[in-house]
Amino acid sequence: MTYNQEPLDQLANKFESAEMTSESTSKAALTTDSTRRLRRLAWLMDSAIRLPGGFRIGFEGLIGLIPGIGDVLGALLSSYIVVEAARMKVSGSVLMRMVLNVALELGIGLVPIVGDLFDFVFKANMRNVQLIDTYLNQPGATRRQSRWLVGAALLALVTVVGAVLALVFGLLWLLASAFFA
Repeated sequence: MTYNQEPLDQLANKFESAEMTSESTSKAALTTDSTRRLRRLAWLMDSAIRLPGGFRIGFEGLIGLIPGIGDVLGALLSSYIVVEAARMKVSGSVLMRMVLNVALELGIGLVPIVGDLFDFVFKANMRNVQLIDTYLNQPGATRRQSRWLVGAALLALVTVVGAVLALVFGLLWLLASAFFA
């Protein structure tokens, strides 16, 4: 009597594919749970409070009103969304764009009054969760767009730093030439 291995191999393949489908389904469910949780957190931080006229603000904007520490605390809370995105394996260029959103909100938020208004309007957390959602649905397009935006932001930063350095050295040169002429 000969033993036919083929039916057993087919059965093993079915179990393996079922396990793989189950594993990918559980990863998708985990991602869905994570994005749902992050979406809720972003809503609380950026849009939970309705003002007269329909405009919405969040608790992060209110925290930002605390002089000195409020904006830093808000940036730390916002960083949680970026860290979770990294755990979800969001690409580096999209993570950099998310960090740029948080840094922009922090940097402008440090300016009294104008920065607080900017915090209420910019909504970095909602933007970052939207980036995660878009990346999960269209990774290639989101990655490309983020690369361009981060590149443009770095170019703008280098340009501003260069202009400031040129201005400082120009003023020093003028002062030196006036005193030593």
